[in-house]
Amino acid sequence: MNLYEAIYARRSVRNYRMEPLDDTILKGIPDFLNEVEPLFPDIRTEIRIVNRCTEKEKIGGFCNVKAPYYVALYSESKEKSDMNAGFLMEQLSLYLETRGIGSGWLEERHPQKASSQEEIMVEAEGLSLKIVLAFGFPKETDRNRDREPKRIAMDDLCVYKEQPKAWVKEMLEAARLAPSSTNSQPWRFVVYENRIHVFSKKPLDEKSLLNPFTELNFGIMLANVMVAAEEVWVDLDLIKLNNITHKSIPNNQYVISILLKP
Repeated sequence: MNLYEAIYARRSVRNYRMEPLDDTILKGIPDFLNEVEPLFPDIRTEIRIVNRCTEKEKIGGFCNVKAPYYVALYSESKEKSDMNAGFLMEQLSLYLETRGIGSGWLEERHPQKASSQEEIMVEAEGLSLKIVLAFGFPKETDRNRDREPKRIAMDDLCVYKEQPKAWVKEMLEAARLAPSSTNSQPWRFVVYENRIHVFSKKPLDEKSLLNPFTELNFGIMLANVMVAAEEVWVDLDLIKLNNITHKSIPNNQYVISILLKP
């Protein structure tokens, strides 16, 4: 299984067997992330793997999933740092899937206080916790693979200005399958033959609890798009275009454009 195939196979895991993983898998996590090109290379990031198998290590703040391991990503708090964090961690979750390891995003990302000397050192270096991914062997080995994930239909996500080619549809399907906080699926797309304009569906309540995760969600979705582009041998550029509006999708905020170069 490669990363692209993992997009279709992966299901979020909430129940884990408290069993240790092979050291080669744990050592492979930082090695894999070192090979991933971030969305924004100028944003400094670090990860920390928390081992709960022995119950000797703790992770700060509220944790809503009991798992044998967690990987926490720390980042500089710059513009688009949340998007960059989601982009990196989604690819890690797909990598874990290729190794037969389940994973699940944690809803809480802000610890009340640093819980270890290592976390204190990370925070002292100007990095803050962005997202935590639980991982390990799932209790249910099939993980409901036969059950289609609950996602919005493609025609409800997209406005087609031109008829897209088959490989564009594959990239859009990978985007559609991306996980998001509380399954909010905030993305909408305006599709042309050689470009896709990405919009965010504005929450009805500006004080919605989903707001802090919106940018991270888009990083997760863009990771799926990038993985799919590599699978179909398409180069792409992500660029923010000025003064772009589309009356066909009102009440949406423009995020970014995907320029396709087959």
